[in-house]
Amino acid sequence: MRRSVNTNKNKVFSDRLVWIQGFFLIAIMLFIVYLFCVQVLDVRHFRAKAKKQRRASSFVMRGNIYDRNGIKLATDTVYYDIFARKEDFVHTPEELAKLLAPILKISQVDLTEKLKQDVSLISLKKNVDRRTRDQIAKLNLREIPMDKKSIRTYPQGTLAAHILGYYNFDADVASGVELTAKDILESVTKTSNFEMTPKGKVIYNISTDPVAATKPVKGKDVTLTIDAAVQHVCEKELMKAIEKFKAHRGAVIVMNPKNGEILAYAVYPYFDPNNFKNATSFQTKNWTLTDVFPPGSTFKTITVASAIELGKINRYSRINDTGKIKIGWWTIKNYDYNRHPNPGMIDLVYLFEHSSNVGSVIVAQMMSKYEFYNMLKKFGFGEKTGIDLPGESVGILKYPSKWDTSDHASMGYGYGSSVTAIQMVSAVSALANDGVRVTPHVIKYSPEEEAIKIKRVQVMTPEHARVVTDLLTESINRGKSPIKSDSYNIAAKTGTSIKPKENGSGYTDKLYTSIVGYMPSSDPQVLIYVIVDSAQGGEIWGNTVAAPIFKEISTQISRILNLQPDKITVNNDFQKGIKE
Repeated sequence: MRRSVNTNKNKVFSDRLVWIQGFFLIAIMLFIVYLFCVQVLDVRHFRAKAKKQRRASSFVMRGNIYDRNGIKLATDTVYYDIFARKEDFVHTPEELAKLLAPILKISQVDLTEKLKQDVSLISLKKNVDRRTRDQIAKLNLREIPMDKKSIRTYPQGTLAAHILGYYNFDADVASGVELTAKDILESVTKTSNFEMTPKGKVIYNISTDPVAATKPVKGKDVTLTIDAAVQHVCEKELMKAIEKFKAHRGAVIVMNPKNGEILAYAVYPYFDPNNFKNATSFQTKNWTLTDVFPPGSTFKTITVASAIELGKINRYSRINDTGKIKIGWWTIKNYDYNRHPNPGMIDLVYLFEHSSNVGSVIVAQMMSKYEFYNMLKKFGFGEKTGIDLPGESVGILKYPSKWDTSDHASMGYGYGSSVTAIQMVSAVSALANDGVRVTPHVIKYSPEEEAIKIKRVQVMTPEHARVVTDLLTESINRGKSPIKSDSYNIAAKTGTSIKPKENGSGYTDKLYTSIVGYMPSSDPQVLIYVIVDSAQGGEIWGNTVAAPIFKEISTQISRILNLQPDKITVNNDFQKGIKE
């Protein structure tokens, strides 16, 4: 009985063993078939996969940035990081230090200590130039690998720093044009691929292009509308004024009002994009795009222009300026009320020349809230200008249903809204360009690109725009403005406004002083906007702080740009002959 049970168990075990052996035999056969397919029938797939794992693209560099005249403003410079690979050492640390110390300009003792570190990859020196790299390469040291990298450099230093911005290769962080033109600067139409060993050496075969394997691929270049000479003048004159008045910050923007091309864009405080890591956020921020402020009396140009366009006033209109006016519980006075308490009936030239607050309030009140608001929107307030720089603010322009009586009145002389510097430039440029506002821009576009990126908005009729230009020009020529020129007619308006507190509640004891104008007013070629924040000492007005900067810049750039005078001057000898 027991023998029968054992026999049955042995039979069951034998049957199971046969099944297991059969399973493993089938698995082995399937594995053999798989290997045959992989190694014989499908070899191309794995060969391609292996190549892909060791395939690399040629070194890519960003394109250069140039000013409008071909002066290089930004470029990539190739540098090398020098390492020592411990596992490949065929020389002692002392021997390597003796060879490398004179080339790397490092103490032999210090270099020996570095080479003795117990790590697989030792960093010896970073950012060495091509000449140093070539000297090391001649030594044929297999234990000294050199990694190539690109660093963005700015040959002109601080010039146009806020326009160019900066670029950090390691973190892929950028600002300014380096950010907005990133796709262009990094655009590569064709890259060359080649195979490399795990240690980074090129594997050459018949299809390898030896030039492409070593020559870096470069992105497209970008040309700016900026004129380096005009930019230099603006930065220099702005800096003089900042130092003289111990001001907090300032800016100068020069633009061609006919096409929106910005010729200069100086923003203080300056910084060096070559060393942007050492600059503070206060220095690197382009506050003319991000920060808003009450524009003050420069806004009176927009108030008068809006009323003329709406048919509320005309070139010959006269306004009763009583020196002060009460709006609700608030009394508004002219800045020179103590000297001219009751000017009486004034024309629009007087309004601009003496910057009449009362006159501007009355003009603003001639328009309904919605009429005025709609005109301000046409001029571009309360929205971005579309400039090709990052970080632009929309400003502050309340909807007319939220205006009270004081908002409506104060809007007339530049206190009811808050604007950016570039918004003021864009708005006033419409007066200089027969009523057409063109998108301001710093990148030079092709005609095809311009048709897409640059917008033209008809703000007012050409006839009305010329009326405002004539009024502004006569106010300068008739008055004692420091910007008056013997050669050019200039249409301009100064402004002074109280600086609000950072939290927006109330005002400080500091002032914004500014001026905006264009010349020659008979055929405007350049518009200049100057703003200085928190000037100190003496009489602080747009006329005393910003206007002298405007004068110096306009005088110098008229020569640089060869602007043709539009004032008829009589020869002194001829005048003398008439008198005799």
